[in-house]
Amino acid sequence: MSALSRRQLLQSLGLAAAAAPFASLAFGQGRCRDGYGTTGCPLSKDAATAPITPVFAPTGWKTVAFDHVAFRVADYKKEAAFYVALMGWKLRSDDGTKAIMAIADWGSAVFRSAPAEPAAAAAGRGRGRGGAANAVVESFCFAIEPWNAKTVQSELTKRGLTPVADNDGRGFESFRVSDPDGFQLQIGNANGLVRARKSAPTGALSEPPPFESTGWKTVWLDHFSFGATNYKESASFYTNLLGWKETYDEGSQHELMIGEVGDIIIRGGNPLDPGFGQNNRRERAGRIDHISFGIQPWDTDGVKAELEKRGLKPRPDMVGNDFKSWHVLDPDGWDLQISNQTK
Repeated sequence: MSALSRRQLLQSLGLAAAAAPFASLAFGQGRCRDGYGTTGCPLSKDAATAPITPVFAPTGWKTVAFDHVAFRVADYKKEAAFYVALMGWKLRSDDGTKAIMAIADWGSAVFRSAPAEPAAAAAGRGRGRGGAANAVVESFCFAIEPWNAKTVQSELTKRGLTPVADNDGRGFESFRVSDPDGFQLQIGNANGLVRARKSAPTGALSEPPPFESTGWKTVWLDHFSFGATNYKESASFYTNLLGWKETYDEGSQHELMIGEVGDIIIRGGNPLDPGFGQNNRRERAGRIDHISFGIQPWDTDGVKAELEKRGLKPRPDMVGNDFKSWHVLDPDGWDLQISNQTK
């Protein structure tokens, strides 16, 4: 039998029903991985995983597509060339300030050039694990259904959000809002980059590739690794706003299914812990510190060899037989995770 993906495992276990064996497999990086009632996870299991009052009523919306993730980087041209050569992404356009990349036919990334932030300002935003403030995830955008701009605006306002319209005049409509930590979420219809991906990208790189192409294809958004001040509040925000599905609350993190788009692991402080807020060392508000993409073809040792051949320094991140991956740093220090998961 082939190994199950994280998503298949969640579904086969009935989502939150199977706690103990699942925690060590899918949530090996959570603070409760060594058990409840420990220094890193002081509450009992029942107390740590207890639900909170929803932040607001569900909208009934469904996330139907991943429009894009937006990066602010020091050198967008080098970033674009790197991802084309390593991950098989394609350049859709380059207007001299940013590159719009096609991630196969299911996703997009935007690399925008901007000066590096001071370390203090970048802390708690989207800084990569490489420690560089010159690679930051600024926002992400998802398409929802049903879509009616006036209704969406009204529902956002009703929930205490302050929607700002961001339309392109060619059929794409969207609103930008801030999540509980101030991270920028864009919600739109499917007439933006989702529609653009129906045509083949034809952009030409202005920066030469940094190395020979791997021939890999990016086929799946395995997960966003998302740091929050209060992970339960953030999970409630996204599930009730965008219809993302809860899986298993581990006590320090919660993984959500983003429809059929991918997954997100929301990590952070537990508001049910009496010590919540007293030690914020691990509570990193509104920050995406890495993104994991599944590629094909996959061979664990072969992928490592290809990364090393290109001067990269892969770091392993393996969880049992199910999840195999390597972390590398891109040209601006962003932590890219490459995995065997293909939905």
